[in-house]
Amino acid sequence: MIRPSRRTMLRGLTLAAASTTIPLTIPLTMTTQAASAMTSAPPPPLRQMRGMWIASVLNINWPSRPGLSADAQKAEYLAWLDLAQTRRLNAVFVQIRPTADAFWPSPYEPWSQYLTGVQGRDPGYDPLAFMVEETHTRGLTFHAWFNPYRVSMQADPAKLHPDHPGRRHPDWIVSYGGKLYYNPGIPEVRAFVQDAMMDAINRYDIDGLHFDDYFYPVNTPAFDDSAAFAKYGQGFPDLAAWRRDNVDLLVREMQERVRHGKPECAWGISPSGIWRNKGTDPLGSDTSGSQSYDSLHADTRGWVKKGWLDYIAPQIYWYIGQSNADYARLIPWWSDVAKGTGVQLWIGQAAYKAGAAGQPAPWQQPDELTRHLTLNRDHPVVGGDIWFSASDVRDDRLGTVTRVVADHYRRPALNPLLPRLAGGAPPRRPVLTHARVTGGGVEVCAVAAGGGRPFQFAIFRLDRPATPQDFEHAGSLVAVVPGGRHLTWTDPSGAKGARYYVTAVDRAGRQSRPSRGAVAR
Repeated sequence: MIRPSRRTMLRGLTLAAASTTIPLTIPLTMTTQAASAMTSAPPPPLRQMRGMWIASVLNINWPSRPGLSADAQKAEYLAWLDLAQTRRLNAVFVQIRPTADAFWPSPYEPWSQYLTGVQGRDPGYDPLAFMVEETHTRGLTFHAWFNPYRVSMQADPAKLHPDHPGRRHPDWIVSYGGKLYYNPGIPEVRAFVQDAMMDAINRYDIDGLHFDDYFYPVNTPAFDDSAAFAKYGQGFPDLAAWRRDNVDLLVREMQERVRHGKPECAWGISPSGIWRNKGTDPLGSDTSGSQSYDSLHADTRGWVKKGWLDYIAPQIYWYIGQSNADYARLIPWWSDVAKGTGVQLWIGQAAYKAGAAGQPAPWQQPDELTRHLTLNRDHPVVGGDIWFSASDVRDDRLGTVTRVVADHYRRPALNPLLPRLAGGAPPRRPVLTHARVTGGGVEVCAVAAGGGRPFQFAIFRLDRPATPQDFEHAGSLVAVVPGGRHLTWTDPSGAKGARYYVTAVDRAGRQSRPSRGAVAR
């Protein structure tokens, strides 16, 4: 579950306006494990999800505290993009609706208190518009992370903004565990939260709509939805089955609305990593942990098998060999669930546990996280990872994240291509005008065909003429840079005689045919 072990602030982070130059060479030392595996390992994947979660609830990541000026908030966000580029990530998952509030001027819900310290107070700019534009300027994709039903981290409805929907519709609200929630069993609530989220998807140039694992808070009658169950639960054998159907309806209807409203927007969920235990259900995993099907009323396996998602990113926040929830057993289980469904499988990784005080011994080993990705390579259904959270990716305790980058992210990677979009028309083949040796390396210049403006350019370097297979993996990929009408990029590692090729990539991840090659002279 996306729950940090502590609140990590941005103290000490340099908040300088970021350059739009993507670093190519990162001063990393390849580990012995990675070096010895290079001759036997398959070529690095051309496409791989490499994301990180940027959490706004309780100001965990961004903004670092409420009430910062607009300029300070912007500078902090640019610093997170700097971090993503340094770690060779290609996507950010930013929490823009943490508690039935908004990081954009929403007609449905008030401005978030995590911006200004006061719910409903205008921060003086449009944070979502700023974030999307700056993220795309770096050639990164922006996934909007929403919490559908959580209303407040405190339990008093009177503390909500006077115009908050929870104040106008008190019957929509359930208080439980010191927090407030929208009641998922009321059809009007389900339609409303969809409307509130789709407002951002329809108005902004967003690449993905993302939920985490917060649906119903817990399997208990203390979450008092008895009146809604009495009104809407006829025909269900029990309260749990009705609650599960309510969550299923939200998931299925969100898919329909995303596909209709913005077909090229990726839609997915990062649930808790255990659907059900084998001891409860023979279809379950060989685990003995909390079951999302029962505790959160989330039929995560069912969503995948029914094709209701573009991707699923289970939060497998356990170490290899953990007795009740072994990472090494959950990866093959989830791979089997997703195989053949057309639903992408990405893995939620617990960067927040690596090297953290109080965590058990395996998390104190610098190679625990890199071992996760090494294990993933044996399961090709796994298409990448998302790291929780940005602060922990930055803090890099024990050098665990640096080691992941050295072992697994030495080459750039394009974002995954959703199977349902693979048949669309790719960008036109760019024209590579020259590859010229300069004092700083090799300058590569290209022009998009037909006046187009692709989202990215992918640059390949070889020491021989290319074959079609060279563009199917990242073994020769040296850079993925932001797109536009023209490309001018210098390869600091290039030399006379190297052969360069360029492809254009659109926002969906579709790639053009490679340009004609140019020899560096």
